[in-house]
Amino acid sequence: MTLDFDATPDRNAGAPRKRRWVKRLWLILGGVGLAVTLISCATNRAVFAPPQIPGATFVGSETCSQCHEAIVRDFKTATHSRLKAEGDNAVNVGCESCHGPGSLHNSSGGAAQTIINPRRSPETCFKCHLDKRAEFSLPYAHPVLDGPHGRPVSAGGKISCGDCHQPHHGPAVIGGGTALATEFDTCGRCHTAQRGPFVFEHEAIREGCTTCHKPHGSVNPRMLAERNANLCLKCHFQQQTTPGAIFIGGQDHTTRLNRGTCWSAGCHEAVHGSHIGSSLRF
Repeated sequence: MTLDFDATPDRNAGAPRKRRWVKRLWLILGGVGLAVTLISCATNRAVFAPPQIPGATFVGSETCSQCHEAIVRDFKTATHSRLKAEGDNAVNVGCESCHGPGSLHNSSGGAAQTIINPRRSPETCFKCHLDKRAEFSLPYAHPVLDGPHGRPVSAGGKISCGDCHQPHHGPAVIGGGTALATEFDTCGRCHTAQRGPFVFEHEAIREGCTTCHKPHGSVNPRMLAERNANLCLKCHFQQQTTPGAIFIGGQDHTTRLNRGTCWSAGCHEAVHGSHIGSSLRF
């Protein structure tokens, strides 16, 4: 677009052209503002389509309740219930948002192959949780994307999202909050060696495994949140009392920190707990 200013000294002749230019400028600025608003909305709120099953149509959550009465009844307590729509909209936003249209499943008397089971394919969960798919692709992650026996990723990994999360009732994260089971109990079902009990327990266990680990994936070995002593120093720190020295737990660690991480330098290798001493060396 060329902005053409009238060079004539006649002010009355140039006024209409100037007003047209100002009007164009406001239209341009308005268009830019609208574009920014649309981009902002699109990036802050994901829009996705429910899973599709060839030949099946949506029937609504009420139809699901005919066989799955307990699940539909308790769903109001679930974290995912916030996504449920009421009335006619529930046909597209409800049980079928994760399991796909249920007409074939209903007419076949509940045949498993006519419905999508998110436990077998994490791709259903990834439609909303896009960031988790990226985390599972990091170098160190739980084997949700690793298909056992050469199976493709779409067939599900060695573990599923449902092993740690509860989609149908209560908090989505099994354990934690007001639940009787703790986060440590949830991880301890598989990681039995780290569960204990120990004579000398690492206090971080009481806070939960995610204090030190990224449960979906990390760039660090063992899915650690930090790769070096900074992981421990988030909790174990003490004000320096001597110039040029680093005191942790009342002891000078100035030369020890150069040997490696706290758990690999022969100092505190029993990071989850010990039967020998409170320093968690063995």
